[in-house]
Amino acid sequence: MLKKVPHTYVIIFYIIVFAAIITWVMPGGKYIDVETVVNGEQVLTKQFQYTDSNPQTWQIFSALFKGFERQAGIIIFILMIGGAFWIMNSSKAIDVGILSFLKATKKLERHKIIKFLGIDNIIMTLIMIMFSIFGAVFGMSEETIAFIVIVVPLAVSMGYDSIVGVSLAFVAAGLGFAGAVLNPFTIGIAQGLSGLQLFSGIEFRMFSWVVINFVGIFYILRYARKIKRNPEKSVVYKEDEYWRKRENVKDSDLDYYTNISSKIVYFLILGVLALYSFIPSISEVVKHGELITPHTVNLGFLNLVETQLKIGTSTINILILPIITVIFAILAWLSLRKSVHYFNLVLLFLTMVILVIGVMGYDWYIMEIAAIFFAMGLMSGIASGYSPDKITKLFIAGVGDIMSAAIVVGLAGGIIVILEDGQVIDTILYTLSQSMDGMSKIASVGIMYMIQTVINIVIPSGSAKAALTMPIMAPFSDLIGVSRQATVMAFQFGDGFTNMITPTSGVLIAVLGVAKIPYEKWVKWVWPLILILTIIGFILLIPTVTMQLNGF
Repeated sequence: MLKKVPHTYVIIFYIIVFAAIITWVMPGGKYIDVETVVNGEQVLTKQFQYTDSNPQTWQIFSALFKGFERQAGIIIFILMIGGAFWIMNSSKAIDVGILSFLKATKKLERHKIIKFLGIDNIIMTLIMIMFSIFGAVFGMSEETIAFIVIVVPLAVSMGYDSIVGVSLAFVAAGLGFAGAVLNPFTIGIAQGLSGLQLFSGIEFRMFSWVVINFVGIFYILRYARKIKRNPEKSVVYKEDEYWRKRENVKDSDLDYYTNISSKIVYFLILGVLALYSFIPSISEVVKHGELITPHTVNLGFLNLVETQLKIGTSTINILILPIITVIFAILAWLSLRKSVHYFNLVLLFLTMVILVIGVMGYDWYIMEIAAIFFAMGLMSGIASGYSPDKITKLFIAGVGDIMSAAIVVGLAGGIIVILEDGQVIDTILYTLSQSMDGMSKIASVGIMYMIQTVINIVIPSGSAKAALTMPIMAPFSDLIGVSRQATVMAFQFGDGFTNMITPTSGVLIAVLGVAKIPYEKWVKWVWPLILILTIIGFILLIPTVTMQLNGF
């Protein structure tokens, strides 16, 4: 008889204890900034020095508290998202959207070529490519948490499981993040610290992105096909009973209606969008401590506000807010002629679009994203005709439903706290970096890749890891004859793949919590994919040291 797998909380606590043990057997150390003279110029480099160790004992308990403090932003984000979507779900709007979507896909299957390729395969591939582009261009990560509440029910309704749903958004964004092309938070920082032209070597990165996505999407579609044939083969079949019960909705169960509240919400939102689209002073934002007034296009009687969207190092000014205002005005009004459900779906669509605009144009992070979803939940509740008391009760119910996911994120934060307070993270980095002495170029870049992969388990933040490792790795690569661009690629791959499995990633833990997938079952499913992608990453690194590539 197989032993029962421990609860996710237990697994995380074991890892915290193991991290504490490491602080007893590994000496303390830290990197310090040192100014040296190179060719007559002062250059700031990092030098490692051993320090007194700080073994952790009773701190394994205080680490849990500090972990919640450390991850407070993501925890609150999860709770607000959970409460907002519970309000939206109570209106049955998402159920109506899924039913309409499934009906539309069945009609498309009448075309021979679509039937041959498989309408589900086409839809899932397009969804994954979209999220992968988001991951490659602006580093979508935390934002995927909000989409899980949509894609998981969709996947289950299509006859798949919650793992497929998580793959559509989170894994796809992870593939794009690993094969990043223009991600300013990883590639931008790493190349800047390495003294390379920003986003140089983009041609080989594009090729790598295509290869990584082809492998990842093929793996997911293959798994999805197996689950479609026999849903009970899913490792989360029992857990998905939660989603199957929630999504077992038919047209006969739905009460289509419209009301005056939804029309009030329509004009309220339209008015707010119009203000931000046509009045520049309202659209002013503070970026990096500086007040930015947006550009406008004068039409004589109107000033249309332009939004500056960042794509890598490039920027594009576009009248996106006025365009969205017009689209919302038309779609929302048409939806109100059918039902409140369709109006709430338009609200959801508007929220998703504004999320992307906010991230790319206004430097939004989880606080702003949580706020926009919270507003969406309130507006959908009012549009559905709910009283303030009912909206409050629904929000609290949603928070309660998703609380376990928030708790796991806080607990996982304790792992990093122990390693940092024990002062062993830099020692781990230094020990690994010393292992490259006397290696060939291929072996050296492979070791760099392995080092970045291991470090990613304890420092899942890409920007933090770039700031820590690149000032060390870049000069070292010069000594061993490996191009700095290859070193950046090793960082990029090492930073990307293990984000989908490391328990120290607050985003992964949050995604699994929202999807109701136990961590141990996720590991059972995802580790072969991570292994395949890790091998692919190493193969893609070989040309960076054996071939003359543009930018390398």
